[in-house]
Amino acid sequence: MAARFAYLAVDAKGREKRGQIDAGSEAEARAALEKRRLLPVRLTAADKAAPSVGVGAKQISLSRAKHFNAKARVLFTRQLATLIKVSPLEEALRTIARQSEKPEHRAVVNRVADQVVEGRRLADALGREPRSFDPLYRAMVAAGESSGTLSEQLDRLAALQERQAQMRSKLLSALAYPAVLTLVAIGVVAALMIAVVPKVVEQFEDVGQQLPFITRVVIALSDFLANWWWLLGLLILGAVALLGAMLRNEPFRLKFDSWLLRLPFFGRLLRDLNAARMARTLATMVAARLPLVEGLALTARTISNRRLAAATRAMEEEIRGGGSLSGALKRTGLFPPLLVHLTASGESAGQLGPMLSQAADYLEREFDTFTSSALALLEPLIIIIMGALVAAIVLAILMPILQLQTLIG
Repeated sequence: MAARFAYLAVDAKGREKRGQIDAGSEAEARAALEKRRLLPVRLTAADKAAPSVGVGAKQISLSRAKHFNAKARVLFTRQLATLIKVSPLEEALRTIARQSEKPEHRAVVNRVADQVVEGRRLADALGREPRSFDPLYRAMVAAGESSGTLSEQLDRLAALQERQAQMRSKLLSALAYPAVLTLVAIGVVAALMIAVVPKVVEQFEDVGQQLPFITRVVIALSDFLANWWWLLGLLILGAVALLGAMLRNEPFRLKFDSWLLRLPFFGRLLRDLNAARMARTLATMVAARLPLVEGLALTARTISNRRLAAATRAMEEEIRGGGSLSGALKRTGLFPPLLVHLTASGESAGQLGPMLSQAADYLEREFDTFTSSALALLEPLIIIIMGALVAAIVLAILMPILQLQTLIG
């Protein structure tokens, strides 16, 4: 039965090589390394249950090793695209590993380098790290290796990831501020209703007069919040849990995601964001000379909205059957007309990649403009609603006081 051995060896040029090799015994492992023109310096049996990767004097267990985040992946891609122009792939990977500040990132790069040293292609080595490198990334690398344009493909990948990161950041910025403002407004109103109103109402208990309607409504709401706030919290948590369970049902999730696309503000935001991402991804893959069908299949996996993902898969099947991309886009009825028009123009002129890139640029600018305009309207709207609620509470407190003054007068 073959065992796995971790080795440290030196090649014909005196460069250090690290990796793992399968062999029946240590002697067979040494013989296999010598056939690769590697001189073994150290050879140790690897632990099958918890394999580890050496990072200097530090060992990191693969079972606990973390993966690349988006920022680290972009940096890795940029560095690799630059280094492979002037040095062999394995040496470039080792250099990146030594420069990595975080041990977990260093471990990921070292594991990839080990696989390359064992004779695997870079795309196959990256496939051993699926949490760090998605299928689209690996497909682009494989295309670069096959065509001998790996550096150019890595540059395209880095640019694509940077644009996607920018769009995610803009989306979070667009949603974060109104969400925080809404939570603050709810907190202020809840504090008034629970802490302030009950103390003021105590002054009206012995008046003997019927309080104004708005005062009675505010007092009833205040009593409910003060006594049953825990029940309200449980109901909200229960509703969230129920919705989460229902979203795991695919037919319901499809209906829910279709409803999201019909919402006045959020629906357009979601549609344009996914359309821009798809156009940018397809433009990058067309430039890499990858099949359009493969690009749509990989893009569909990255779309979280079930309705848009189903539409993308339907487009894939239509193009596989001989249809055009622009016709498939139009028949879904979900994507912006400009994307359909520019795609048709690109197909007729033989410039599909550049036209898709222009469509992505336009949709991203539209996204920026739309979110900026919406935020400019949403902020004063939230402030007005909060002011109206606070004014209603203040009015409910002042009206009985004015009524008492009238009676005394």
